[in-house]
This record gives sequence, structure tokens and C-alpha cells, in this order.
Amino acid sequence: MIKDNASMLIKNKQSDFFKNGETLHINNRLKRLKALKKSVNAHETEISSALKKDLGKPAVEIWLAEIYIVLDELNNVIKNLQFWAKPKRVKGKWLNTPSKDWIVPEPFGVTLHIAPWNYPFQLALNSLIGAVAAGNTVVLKPSEHAPQTAAVIKKIISEVFPETWVAVVQGGPKTAENLLQLRWDYIFFTGGIKVGKLVAKAAAAHLTPITLELGGKNPCIVDQTANIKVSARRIAWGKYMNCGQICMSPDYVLVQKSKSEALITALKSEIVRMYGEDPMKSEDYARLVHEKHATAMVNLLEGQDILYGGKYDVQNRYVAPTIISVNNLDNIIMQDEIFGPILPILIYDNENEIDQIIQHYDKPLSFYVFSERKKWANKLMKKHSYGGGMINDVIVYFTNQRLPFGGVGNSGVGCYHGKYSFNTFTHLKSYVERTTWFDPIQRYAPYGKSFPLLQKILRFFS
Repeated sequence: MIKDNASMLIKNKQSDFFKNGETLHINNRLKRLKALKKSVNAHETEISSALKKDLGKPAVEIWLAEIYIVLDELNNVIKNLQFWAKPKRVKGKWLNTPSKDWIVPEPFGVTLHIAPWNYPFQLALNSLIGAVAAGNTVVLKPSEHAPQTAAVIKKIISEVFPETWVAVVQGGPKTAENLLQLRWDYIFFTGGIKVGKLVAKAAAAHLTPITLELGGKNPCIVDQTANIKVSARRIAWGKYMNCGQICMSPDYVLVQKSKSEALITALKSEIVRMYGEDPMKSEDYARLVHEKHATAMVNLLEGQDILYGGKYDVQNRYVAPTIISVNNLDNIIMQDEIFGPILPILIYDNENEIDQIIQHYDKPLSFYVFSERKKWANKLMKKHSYGGGMINDVIVYFTNQRLPFGGVGNSGVGCYHGKYSFNTFTHLKSYVERTTWFDPIQRYAPYGKSFPLLQKILRFFS
């Protein structure tokens, strides 16, 4: 395959710009990040309009989950960057005494970011913010499935950064494929597992470090002690927000048999309360990204035991909030991440079944437990492996920048948010500063009888 000349030209220009050292100055980074914050605020109406056109998102969800998250990330980075980027002196070892031992954060260089369509503004900018804060340059490819949002992102970025620092490259899979052929200093990808593996393979060809933000089948366990009303409200909110197109949303519910009917009834009530009797008319219910994805959801519903919902209009990218009953893990809907507004309900009787079902799948991105038994819930949280999780709530752990966000195994590689974003895009370089006035001869050959003494000294100070 022939490499895309335009992409290569941008990448080469960024390489030259990075070598000039302008991004190494903290004040230069802060100046651009502050300008980015100003530009996001100035274009808030355009951002909202674009997201509404692309995904039918309600205004409240647009502001909270797209715009506010970006502004909050910017505020946090601007406030803390001077401290994060400062070289740190650490205690030396006896063998090097006297010395000054340093850890110096340095940027990787030219980074590639491939963003998804489900949160096309927030997920594109948040990784970019971390990369710029760490002193890297960025080539960003927003999703072609959110074209209006991609256009606004390009407009904002072009106002704030020269193309030699941050460039937005628009296009589809072919563009992404061409970009991945180039040798980058770091690649950050958010999307599905299948494409994530292709990104990892492309990165491996150049030994390029990567972060993969993927997904998985996120379990939501509801035991017999759970507050059913609150649990149902929070589960329904997390599942049907953005029409289920959230990598952290509950993929399926695993409920204790004695509480199953009560939970299903409460979930139905919450759907009606949030979106009305006809969610298609609700201004608070989003749409699927395109007809192809809507068709995929409809196909998943074929032959299912539908407890609620199930209505659809593929042409209008609409699938109603739906609840289905699932009796076995061979069901087609239990094979892969759903990424849509269909919530399977599985029932367990014995608590040993919980482990069996969860361990049937790869490690999920998110893990949720609803229970009033704190000790039991914490035991589950510590026992299983996942990216991030919550007890008695869903999704909102994502908003705490003090927590690393990322998957494990098939749900992702690496993490970001807040200082973790800075760390992700930073190489920690170490060096030791020595003097020449102290230079014991026992260190050097011929060692002779001095080695036993050196051994004793080193053992003593170890």
C-alpha cells in the first residue's frame, strides 16, 4: 500500500517542529491550553448543534458529558501542569554516593490520536489535552461517523494551534489505515476491540507505545439487599443515556432471583419516567449513530424474550429502550459488547453463579455491584479484574480525574485522565549527577582483596 503523502507531510512537519523545542517550554503549553479552553467556551453553541445533528443527543447530556468534561480536564491540567512537569530529585544509592539522582519528564514526540463517534468531542479532546500538556505534538483523526462534530473540532483546533503542533485529519478507514503505516512516537486509540487489535499490530511494526481504550461486556450485579428503586434508576440512566452507546454502560444485569421481578418492574417505571410512554418523542433520548448500527440492534432482538420496549425505526436510527430476559450465555446478545439500548436480564440463585458468569467473559472495562452488604460488595470488587467500577452506581467514576481510566486485557491497554494523561504521554527519563572528588579505587579492577570488603559494605547498606 502506498503511504498517504498528505499525512506523511503533516507528520514530518510536526517532527521538525518538535525538534525545535517549542513544546518543551511549559509556558508555551499552558498558553495553548488556556487558548483551547477559551475557544471551547466560545464555540459551545456550535459544538452542541453538531452533536445534536450527529447523534441526536439531548442538550443536558451534551453539556455534561461532552463540553463540561473537556473544560474540567483543561482546568485541572492548567492548574497542575507546572508541578507535574517539574523534574523530581530522588534519594541516591550508596554505590553512587555522593550524587544527585533525577527523574525528568519528557514528551515522546509526535503522537497519533484516533477518536470514536460515541462521544466524538470529549474523547477526541481529552487525550489531546494530555498529549499537549506533556509537550507532544498531535495528529488527530476524529470519527467520520460524526462529521458535524469533526468539522467543529477542526475549526477550534485551527484557531488555537499551528498545524505543526496539532493537526486534524479527516477521513474514513482508508485515512486511518494510511496514518497507521507511518512511524509515530505514540498512538492513542479509542474504539472497538477488532480495530484496536489492528492498531496494536501496526504499532508493533515500529515498537510504538500505545494506549487502547476499548470496551467489553460490563456486568451489573444486583443482590437481594439492593435498594431496588435507586438501583433501577441508576442502571436505566447509565444504560440508556446516549442510546446505550457508552463503553462504560452496563452491558447486562445479573440479579438475584428473589429481586428479579421487582427490579424489572422498577426498570420499566424508570424508563417511562425518564423518556415517557413513547421515547421516540422524547427530547432526552438520543439516536443511534447510523442506520447500519440500528439494523445491528434490530437483528440482536430477533427471537429474544422482550420484557419491555423492542420498537424501532431504522431509517430514523431509533431503537427504543429495551429489556430482555436471557437464560443462557449462548444467546447471541451475550457474545459481544452490545453498545446499544438493549439490556439483558440474567437471574442467579446461588452466588457461586456470579463468578462463573463473569469469568466466562474477557475482563470488562467496567464492573458494577448494587448491594447494601458493603463487605460482600467490596470483596467482589477486589476479586475480579476490570478497568474501573462502582458500588451502587454506574459510569460516574469516569468523572474523577484522580482515578486512572482505562481497561485491562481485551478492554484496553493503558490509562488516562488528569495526571494519568500526563503520565501516559510522558517518558520518565532518569539521570545521575556525580562529582569527581570522591572516587574509591576499590571500585575498579584489579579487584584483588578489596572485593570481599566491598561486598560487606554493599550488604550492610542494602
